[in-house]
Amino acid sequence: MATGVYGIQRPATPDISDIEIFYTFSPSRETITTGSVNRLNPNDVLQPVKHPDSPNQILGGLYSLKLPSTNFNTKGFYNIIIRAKEFKTKIVDCGMISAVNIKGLILDTNRSELVDFQNKFITNGLTGHRIEYLESNGSKTPNKFVIITSSNRCEPVVGSVENTTQKSVSYRLTDAGSLVFLTVTPSSSSSVKPNAIPEIGSPNQDIIISNTFINPIHLEIEMVEWTTESLAILLAGNQVKSLADGQRISYDFDNNIFKSWNEFEILDEFSNPLFEIREQRKTIDTTKIFSDIISGLD
Repeated sequence: MATGVYGIQRPATPDISDIEIFYTFSPSRETITTGSVNRLNPNDVLQPVKHPDSPNQILGGLYSLKLPSTNFNTKGFYNIIIRAKEFKTKIVDCGMISAVNIKGLILDTNRSELVDFQNKFITNGLTGHRIEYLESNGSKTPNKFVIITSSNRCEPVVGSVENTTQKSVSYRLTDAGSLVFLTVTPSSSSSVKPNAIPEIGSPNQDIIISNTFINPIHLEIEMVEWTTESLAILLAGNQVKSLADGQRISYDFDNNIFKSWNEFEILDEFSNPLFEIREQRKTIDTTKIFSDIISGLD
């Protein structure tokens, strides 16, 4: 017998163009983040992983992130935010579809800030997106948002108001229009309080639209001078002491030169040793190849 329990979490498969990535840097956790918030191009650092059984299908939820060394090259902490791409625009009007009594938001696709988002203004191209509202000072209205339930191109229809000289404006759907009519939820009053109509915005109000394809992800990346592998190399890797010139060379696990030092003693005026010194070399002697040094010893 079925229990009626179903999985509700779906692995995300967003297009790279629907994602934006920001990062900040701080030299330590005790230091307030310095500098401005920086942006990464998702096309340069994100790569979707293909399904092993279907090369043309993305393996949902799994993307490779490759951080460029040109940006992440300083010892400290990098905080990375990966989130749905947002775009800001203005509400042109809050109007009605002429054929039915449905209220919605109207956007103008010709606005300059929407030039790069024309692919969103196809029929229902914004369905499922989230709208957040901005105050007059530019800050977001706390915890106020609506979800777009449909999006269609439209054009205005001007009519006369009965017994007045005023004109009324409604809208009709047409693929040839430069405006977009958005229905949102919630947009109608509840049966509990039918006179309380939800506020869905006002003309000329700034809004932010973002997709709901992914949940925001925060990553903290710590850049260190020494990794556990580098410490293991220094402790357990092969080493050579060159007696002719006092060099000590440490090799990685593939016997490539990893670090080298000058080792020497400081003597007093009577040639008695005072200090044993090990000083890291700024220039590595690449001629001291481990395999060449030990060749013929077996």
